[in-house]
Amino acid sequence: MKIRILCLSVASILLTASVVAQGTTKSFIDFQKQFPRISDAITRKEDTLIKQFQEKKLVWPAPYIYIRSFKFDSQLEVWVKYTKQEEYQLFKTYKVCALSGSLGPKRMQGDYQVPEGFYYVNEFNPKSMYHLSLGLNYPNSSDKKLADSLQPGGEIYIHGSCVTTGCIPITNQQIEELYILASHAKNAGQDFIPVHIYPIQYKNAKSVDYLTKFLKDYPEYTNLNVELKRAYAFFEKNHQLPIFLVNKKGEYQVVSEIKDEPLSKVVPGLIGVESGQNRGAVSLNKPARVKTIFPEENIAKVVDRLPEYPGGNEHFQKFIDQVSKESAELLPAGVTKAYVMMEFVIDQQGKPVYAKVLKGGTEEINENLEQKFEQMPTWKPAVREEKNVAVKLKQSIFIEKVLPSS
Repeated sequence: MKIRILCLSVASILLTASVVAQGTTKSFIDFQKQFPRISDAITRKEDTLIKQFQEKKLVWPAPYIYIRSFKFDSQLEVWVKYTKQEEYQLFKTYKVCALSGSLGPKRMQGDYQVPEGFYYVNEFNPKSMYHLSLGLNYPNSSDKKLADSLQPGGEIYIHGSCVTTGCIPITNQQIEELYILASHAKNAGQDFIPVHIYPIQYKNAKSVDYLTKFLKDYPEYTNLNVELKRAYAFFEKNHQLPIFLVNKKGEYQVVSEIKDEPLSKVVPGLIGVESGQNRGAVSLNKPARVKTIFPEENIAKVVDRLPEYPGGNEHFQKFIDQVSKESAELLPAGVTKAYVMMEFVIDQQGKPVYAKVLKGGTEEINENLEQKFEQMPTWKPAVREEKNVAVKLKQSIFIEKVLPSS
């Protein structure tokens, strides 16, 4: 089967807030329950969600939810509130379990980029090939002016599974929770569930350092980052959504006012974190060995068909689960979790090469992961204009040591 981008849904279904069937108007929730995956998820998850809301003194169900995601930090936050006037409260933070592309916005089809900017949920797909998915309105009015006019790309989803080339994947258990939350909000009348995608979590010093280096190489994204950081600072201070406009050039302009002073004073800790805050975390050192870099000019930026792991995405996920399990045995004493971001190239022959850890892990774990990725079996190579081409992929790996039950 030919797949243009991995995060595409097999049955892409736009569902309205109410559906007329056999002369009866059904609520959005009732309509969703007609799908086995949703009905099963609600049966298994809703009581647990209600208890989680009660523990955090939140009102169930939430008529308003807000989602924001941080690419480099691989986080997806879910905020909720009961009325328009009150402030949003953080309900939960999920780990984004795979990442493609790099920092910076999406600008064309096949560039593997996760968008950056201000979006909303415009699609509920209960039959996604990635369990369940929530579609985003990419390209939005900004993207339509700044992205490639002929092939801007599309089909950007928050979905289950842990492989992607431009979407935001979380686990199947997590997408079930988020899908239920979003369904209740839409059922209550929130037709436009906001999803804001940032390059980094601006309170994380290591992430800020990485973004600073990135912007030196790609200064054309500086203005975008300035507006995104203003929006971030406004929400951090007020827990209300920032108001923004899109100018004639397609650029965001955040018009919500904050004090005319450094953002670090408006939101304490915005630019960095205090030393010692992350004590006990796994070392972020990379392996000391020097590796040859695959020539960037030989890597395709746009493809007609992505590379495919032998047996497809399901088998690739089994490989990820196995290396995660093996890596857990290498965690230092007293450390139970680690989060690692990998980068690797699938060359013209489908051979995995030039694997390296971008962040996370210990030297021993990173060395082992790089070797495992380079020892993967040969993939079906990517294709561009009927020719096999090399592509660069990224993969996040969550490592957790299973502790014996008491």
